[in-house]
Amino acid sequence: MCKLFIQADADLWASSTRSLRIDGMVTSVRLETFFWTTLEEIATRDGMTVIQLITKLHHESIDAGHDLGNFTSFLRVCCGRYLALQLTGDVPTDKRLPIAGLDADDILDAERGRVH
Repeated sequence: MCKLFIQADADLWASSTRSLRIDGMVTSVRLETFFWTTLEEIATRDGMTVIQLITKLHHESIDAGHDLGNFTSFLRVCCGRYLALQLTGDVPTDKRLPIAGLDADDILDAERGRVH
């Protein structure tokens, strides 16, 4: 089992930092290549750059009242949720279909139904 992880391309866990500006404040985000690639896929589906996606996630998180003390972890979880929701079929694997066009309430309700 571990061979699937141990012998994967080591570049997947190589990390890099990207600088971005959110509401006039310059900040940086350090993530592994795997997560940058996943964020790129998510952003592309909705016609955004990764920076635009991260800014949108930041704004919507603040609007929802979330504590963004560890925003990088939040981004990693977003990537994991995206991939998990693809496995359940809630998010189509067809990358041409935008995520914004999905019914988030229905997906969240279906997810809650599976958990209980």
